[in-house]
Amino acid sequence: MLRLDDRRLLGALDELAGIGAIEGGGCARLALSDEDKAGRDLVAGWMKAAGLDVRIDAIGNVIGLRAGTENLAPIMTGSHIDTVRTGGRYDGNYGVLAGLEVVRALNEAKAVTRRPIAVAFFTNEEGARFQPDMMGSLVYSGGISLNEAYAATDKEGVSVGDELRRKNLISNYQPQEMKS
Repeated sequence: MLRLDDRRLLGALDELAGIGAIEGGGCARLALSDEDKAGRDLVAGWMKAAGLDVRIDAIGNVIGLRAGTENLAPIMTGSHIDTVRTGGRYDGNYGVLAGLEVVRALNEAKAVTRRPIAVAFFTNEEGARFQPDMMGSLVYSGGISLNEAYAATDKEGVSVGDELRRKNLISNYQPQEMKS
């Protein structure tokens, strides 16, 4: 029988909320900030520990894949872990960590799924630092080009592409169109 562990899920939410914690119980993990990088490393580590094949695409979206019995399109769940400047503990984070909890429960039940399951978190979904918002999912779905996303800058003039490279989320950063 499949059993979700609510304590483990709430504990993960609490631990992630501790990164960039602000007074009043919220957190600030602006996209591609040092706090966001720390949160990314934490969640990607949990994904790997759950047996997911973790990959980072050219815009820094993180996707962990649990194999299915057939080579079909995966069922995807997730959201984002970047926050606004005075963000709450659950927005975005819950979607990612709840998906991860489902994978953990499937693993513990030794359940096999026909389709692969993907748990993802997308880069700069809040848009509090870089515009446009929903950037990672827009690049993923073809709504904007990778070059356009790389060129976006924050109010200090720092670009998405430069921050991705600085945080070692992508290697050999050179603006170019994404290849299928």
